[in-house]
Amino acid sequence: MSGPFGKSPAMRRYLWRLGILMTLYIAVLAAAKLAFRHIEPHGLLAYALAVLPALPIIGVFWAVMRLLLEESDEYLRMLMVRQTLFATGFCLVVMTVWEWLQNFDLVPPGNGGFGAAFFWFVGLGFGGLFNKLTIGDSGRCG
Repeated sequence: MSGPFGKSPAMRRYLWRLGILMTLYIAVLAAAKLAFRHIEPHGLLAYALAVLPALPIIGVFWAVMRLLLEESDEYLRMLMVRQTLFATGFCLVVMTVWEWLQNFDLVPPGNGGFGAAFFWFVGLGFGGLFNKLTIGDSGRCG
């Protein structure tokens, strides 16, 4: 059996997608930051440039869900479903607590760039650990 970092065709496609999307994210983020620093866009252009770095991140969500659909090994798919459910719950808990802390002015507005996507990705890592601790397998080879 191949783990998520093994040789399954679905995982190889996922890793390619992830690599392309993260490369695109870095390039688009750098370009948007440079544009805001040097040309100070306004109006619709400013909104478009501000949203552009979010698109590859949205693509990563798609890539994870695509992996869940394409993985033919039911056991590995179950591990990934557990991991993504853990990530979703973790993200919802962190963001809910943060919002309530903001509601009572205990933390400043905003989150310093650590939004829902960041905490969902952190939750994916914790989800793998959760799988390892609860059923003895995170799905990784080795």
